Amino acid sequence: MGNPKAFMSIARKEAGYRPIHDRIHDYGEVEQTLNSHDRQEQASRCMDCGVPFCHWACPLGSKIPEWNDLLYNGDWEQAYETLITTNEFPEFTGRVCPALCEKSCVLNHVIQQPTTNRENEVAIMEHAFIEGYVVPLKIRHNDYNVAIIGSGPAGLAVANRLNRMGYNVTVYEKNEMIGGLLRFGIPNFKLNKTIIDRRVSLMEKEGVKFVTGTTINTQKLPVGFHAYAICTGTPQARDLNIDGRELNGIHLALDYLSQQNRILAGMEIAANQRITAKGKNVLVIGGGDTGADCIATAHRQGCRSVTQIEIMPKPPVGNNPATPWPSWPVILKTTFAHEEGCERKWLLNTNRFVGTEGKVSGAEVEEIKWEKTSDNLRPQMKKTGNIHTIKAELVLLAMGFIKPEQPKFPENVFVAGDAKNGPGLVVKAICSGQKTAAEIDNYLNT
Repeated sequence: MGNPKAFMSIARKEAGYRPIHDRIHDYGEVEQTLNSHDRQEQASRCMDCGVPFCHWACPLGSKIPEWNDLLYNGDWEQAYETLITTNEFPEFTGRVCPALCEKSCVLNHVIQQPTTNRENEVAIMEHAFIEGYVVPLKIRHNDYNVAIIGSGPAGLAVANRLNRMGYNVTVYEKNEMIGGLLRFGIPNFKLNKTIIDRRVSLMEKEGVKFVTGTTINTQKLPVGFHAYAICTGTPQARDLNIDGRELNGIHLALDYLSQQNRILAGMEIAANQRITAKGKNVLVIGGGDTGADCIATAHRQGCRSVTQIEIMPKPPVGNNPATPWPSWPVILKTTFAHEEGCERKWLLNTNRFVGTEGKVSGAEVEEIKWEKTSDNLRPQMKKTGNIHTIKAELVLLAMGFIKPEQPKFPENVFVAGDAKNGPGLVVKAICSGQKTAAEIDNYLNT
């Protein structure tokens, strides 16, 4: 370890975000980057703990102390080589992962200033691309053919792993471009789509075949393959089937976000199909990351105002005794999207939507309370009778997704990612893809 006491003299320093007045006028990535000196200095803060809880918290088991030390000592190439031993796509996770590792960092527990692992990770990866460390591998392929259904993070992870093991891999994607959730679910201001294109191009050069615009019936899989991986994600979003749902101007969050990503990709959307927040009061129902993405997108479209409501109580600020370190803390999260402007409200249930001439004009909401039940398990929602209406000409439903129910498949069909585990983080989908690749490899070699 280069400098085990660096954390005592060097404070955590984040790259931060572009100024609000600048970033809300475009869809470029909002996060800035540190210079190499500052980045190495931040890496020096890692203490190489005897029990690295960061490693424990990362679904991929990333060797964080090892590559932080290499980064601190200026060995960027070896830091890259160490990083990719566990992480299939650091350029993705370094941008969109909530950094589970940082919340479990010992420095987060002691001084609330964890090592900047996520930023360090993406810096290592981008340096590797710039310096030419990332090159297509020459792979000798065997006689086994594997089909991957879905090209999100799980599907790409399965494909990349199996291809590098020597299998002939074909990835089928129903949409017009590769990437799944990465392409159509995550806004450009968090993940520029050239980052996906760069990785896909590398995988193609290594032998992976991608087929777009093709919907595969999982009950009638294409012939000619020895094994299959179902990586179709969680396509069914939670809806809100209440009075007024049929009004124009009420949309599922993913429909809204994916359309904007398609527009930025140069795709034509008919005027009567456009979903826009321009000049409108926007209501976002749902308090998670998808809801935050809707807020930021609405600002870039020129909305008049944004209100975000959540049916659950407001989380504690800073510390939550119910989720102690090193567990992931359930606390209030304020994102860059909220900082751009948003009124946030909790403990509100949506009773009905109201409108005129077939268009939504607002949502009738009611204040609620959550009370413990006699079995002390799941709390019960209690209505208070305090009802009011939130004005909105655009309502976005960001209430998560429903875990798909998979049928019983033949023994040569495997399921990975959100299609298997339900909605989750990109990093967990990649981890699931890696495990599924190992299962397929074991099956084909048994």
